[in-house]
Amino acid sequence: MSTTEPAPTEARGRGSRTVVVSFLGAVVRRMGNWMPIGGSIDLLGPLGLDGPSVRTAVFRLKKRGWLESESRGGSRGYALTPEALRSLAAGDEVIWHSRQSAALEDGWCIVNFSVPEAERSKRQQLRAHLSSLGFGNVGTAMWIAPARMQAAAERAISELGLARYSAVFVGDHVAGQDLASLLYESWDLTGIDARYRAFIDEFGPVADEIDASGVVDPQRAFTTYLTAVDGWRRLPYRDPGLPRELLSPDWSGPDAAALFERLVATLEGRALAHAARHWPVS
Repeated sequence: MSTTEPAPTEARGRGSRTVVVSFLGAVVRRMGNWMPIGGSIDLLGPLGLDGPSVRTAVFRLKKRGWLESESRGGSRGYALTPEALRSLAAGDEVIWHSRQSAALEDGWCIVNFSVPEAERSKRQQLRAHLSSLGFGNVGTAMWIAPARMQAAAERAISELGLARYSAVFVGDHVAGQDLASLLYESWDLTGIDARYRAFIDEFGPVADEIDASGVVDPQRAFTTYLTAVDGWRRLPYRDPGLPRELLSPDWSGPDAAALFERLVATLEGRALAHAARHWPVS
């Protein structure tokens, strides 16, 4: 594979908004929290996003409160809002640092709730929030996660004003159903593992080729870096970080995380240097 060939994911047609969000988090924040619209369109074009697609994604993110119009150096562009910066920062620890496996001896956090029909929307919000935190659904209104998620669960319940309808327990598994079987029924661990393997299959050969050649075209460094970030950033959220001894012996999460860290170490500096050429000179 030559160093001028496109990254293998460029033709896959990832959704424009998800690529732009990855661009905001991985590139724009490192460029002073501001993006020139023209330069951004030029940068994202090789990833399969044309001008109208980028502008539409930016318009939606502006409506969401993430971007505000701002010109710099004679160039039209958009600045990240405090809300965007808070949201992106909240995801950094999960996205950029692989979630460590919980210790089995620390036990489990169980959340049970019975929210009345009159507050159904809040009930749905709580389910979604617990799922995003890495809780698995054990049964009707019963959710489980490693014990370290207790504080996060209490915050989610409190923020929705559902404390009077909820109960949080922390303890050990002592008897009954095999714990590993229970966990595989409570999470789609097979599906999570498959996504990790797909990431390895997609980016492993790219990383090997780049390491073997020792050189990479600046544009290819940028497109490979951003597609890797975009392909990776949702995976850690799906992984609840369960104790390693309860997972399949060939669980692929650690290998996928190591590959992502390897790609970032190799490509990030070159990708940002390439992006900087599309920013106006101060």
